[in-house]
Amino acid sequence: MNRITRFGIVNAFLLEEDDGLTLIDTTLPRSGNAILKASGGRPIKRIVLTHAHQDHIGSLDELAEKLPGVEVIISTRDARLLAGDKSLDPAEERGKLRGGYPGAKTRPTRTVDPGDRIGPLEVVAAPGHTPGHVALLDTRDRTLYCGDAYSTLGGVWTSAKVNPRFPLPGMATWHRGTALETARALRALAPARLAPGHGKVVESPADAMDRAIARGAAAD
Repeated sequence: MNRITRFGIVNAFLLEEDDGLTLIDTTLPRSGNAILKASGGRPIKRIVLTHAHQDHIGSLDELAEKLPGVEVIISTRDARLLAGDKSLDPAEERGKLRGGYPGAKTRPTRTVDPGDRIGPLEVVAAPGHTPGHVALLDTRDRTLYCGDAYSTLGGVWTSAKVNPRFPLPGMATWHRGTALETARALRALAPARLAPGHGKVVESPADAMDRAIARGAAAD
């Protein structure tokens, strides 16, 4: 795993696969060159997006232009947000879309749903931050690429509650109750390490995840 960080706050990850590299998220706009440099000249075969917020799809169009034929993968639900459709389904109207959804010119070449596989990566449902947010569990080493379901800047927090030291994930969350349910479900996977969209990778994260869940469940 190669973690690429922009401005110390927004992550993308490059994973070695048999046929080249998989990129998880694209961070902020104008990050394409930094990501390509981190690839060391090895081919990036696919881009997997955890969700459609601007700090995760920011360099998608740039990279798609520079990587002809790259596979672009996002959840079926957040593909609508990527296409600029911000409508909510009836069951989703209990929440409000928050954060930036700029959309992208690039269309996914594949959409996935929970339980699908992307090579060794298992797609795990992780709604709450966005309606179609997913996490990715690497079945080779149990690393959980959790997008914004958890963040680790200023401590490990769920997106179900605003972290005063790094408030953006909590402030941009569509439905906090669902985000808390997701945090519990991801904890039940017993990941060996937690690789978030914001913050450092945390080894043996169980205790930290438990504390984050308890904090998220506490009344304000």
